[in-house]
Amino acid sequence: MSNLRSELPSLVGFLAFAIFKLLGDGLKPAAVGTFGSLILLALIFAVVMWCAFSVVRHAEGLATLFGEPYGTLILTLAVIGIEVALIVAIMLSGDAVPTMARDTMFSVVMIVLNGLVGLCLLLGGLKHRNQTYNLQGANAFLSVLVPLAIFALVLPRITHSAPGGELSPLQVGFEIVMSVILYGVFLAIQTVTHSDIFRQPDSAGHDEHHGVVVRTVPFHVIGLFGALLPIILLSKSLALYVDFGIAAVGAPIAFSGFIVAALVLMPEGMSAVQAARDNMLQRAVNICLGSAVATIGLTVPAVLIVGWWTGLRVELGLETTEIIMLVLTLFVSLLTFGSRTTNYLQGAVHLALFAAYIMLIFDLS
Repeated sequence: MSNLRSELPSLVGFLAFAIFKLLGDGLKPAAVGTFGSLILLALIFAVVMWCAFSVVRHAEGLATLFGEPYGTLILTLAVIGIEVALIVAIMLSGDAVPTMARDTMFSVVMIVLNGLVGLCLLLGGLKHRNQTYNLQGANAFLSVLVPLAIFALVLPRITHSAPGGELSPLQVGFEIVMSVILYGVFLAIQTVTHSDIFRQPDSAGHDEHHGVVVRTVPFHVIGLFGALLPIILLSKSLALYVDFGIAAVGAPIAFSGFIVAALVLMPEGMSAVQAARDNMLQRAVNICLGSAVATIGLTVPAVLIVGWWTGLRVELGLETTEIIMLVLTLFVSLLTFGSRTTNYLQGAVHLALFAAYIMLIFDLS
């Protein structure tokens, strides 16, 4: 009975999908109106969020069983699976917005490197003053993140081989191959040859996962995919109501990318913040920087392949103001993770950059 209660999010997710499948056109925005659509958006958002927390719970269980860095890698890959599903669903729904994938990936990078990193460093620093982590591990993340982010989000805007922020066929091929190769090399470093640099340098709190009920590996694997599947199934309905809701309230298009990114990162972000408060900063760093690297290294190739397969336009090149924010964020991140200890001042700086990013979403609309 306790196992059934713990998997209630997955059951509710499948039930919600069945209801939307059976009622079909009767629940579409045109049929239920603006108010009804916003209510349904909130309900779907809540169900997807609940399932996402279940995904993270099972990933945490596997993290406890396998230890670092495999634990956070499992968590990161599970969350990236959710992200890819939602982005592709929105790309394929209704009037596909060419910049949707770009806006979501840029939002993920800004939320992770500024919002989550800032919150982790601020709350962890206020509680523990100075916190330590493995400098080599953070540098490994950033050494991959910086070139991949520039290749994917800046070069398409600077080059003239394709209009606007699109990529030429040669750039698409290069981006896919380079992202897969670099991320593959990084995974080899993280899990095989240099896994020790992604572990907490001191023993305090090492490999602890507070509040996690650990069962068997098969149980957590089945539970993880059981919670992930309803999210994928509901992603098309969520995309439909997100598009309608954004238009109904007059919010900028880029805000839809922020909503998707926030939904995907919420459970994982809470896990990172809790790790920082428990003085396990290395785990928080692994989660935050790992999410950013996986977003660029895995989501970009997936989106480009879907765009090529379906013939949809995909614009990845950021606008000038966004490029400045990205470069500034990467530069400050290199400064933040340039020493072996952190404090709450660095957290406050990252949160200031995050506030500037939120302001620009609405200012540039």
